[in-house]
Amino acid sequence: MARDAVHLPLDTGALDASIRALRLSTLHVHSQASDRHTYLLRPDLGRRLNEESRQHLQTIKPSTGFDFVIVVGDGLSALAIERHAVPLLSELQKIIPESWNAGPVVIAEQARVALADEVGEILGARMIVILIGERPGLSSPDSLGIYLTYSPKIDFSDAERNCISNVRPEGLQYAAAAQKLIWLAKEAKKLKISGVALKDESDVQEMIVQSLSDSELTRRV
Repeated sequence: MARDAVHLPLDTGALDASIRALRLSTLHVHSQASDRHTYLLRPDLGRRLNEESRQHLQTIKPSTGFDFVIVVGDGLSALAIERHAVPLLSELQKIIPESWNAGPVVIAEQARVALADEVGEILGARMIVILIGERPGLSSPDSLGIYLTYSPKIDFSDAERNCISNVRPEGLQYAAAAQKLIWLAKEAKKLKISGVALKDESDVQEMIVQSLSDSELTRRV
């Protein structure tokens, strides 16, 4: 099952149609890995855009850039993207601040996590997010990961990204994952940092809010 998930191709046409059904615009890019075999043997090629994709992004970059751009990449489990990307995007739609200038959803084929940094740098994105299929494990061939980077640049390290993992109904629920991501993005935008320098305290904040709500309920009773 896990081996099948690694080799399963992403149906980009169906994914595009589902994302557009949410009334989100899309565009497509491809890494320098021309096919799945190359992608698995050469991880470095999956981290960089091919020349056609680079040129395409450069032609659509707005003069002021974007606040927030989401990349959807097949990664090591296209199955995770096919099952979970659209429901997660639907939850994100509900809570992304209206004041943010969000870019189109970028569908990336043969993509590694770092590919998003190049996408973000070319588009002038202040924050880039990639939803990507995680390496299939023994218990889960369809786990989706989320990576957030502030002010992305080519050759950024993993230490400069925040990760939210195991997004799926049997793991971290879509709504909870969306809330966690937007909390991190707001903090990243405010503090102008991401990665190890940005601590995920979203659960602490949620506990504080819940505690205050419970206290208010107690007073009313």
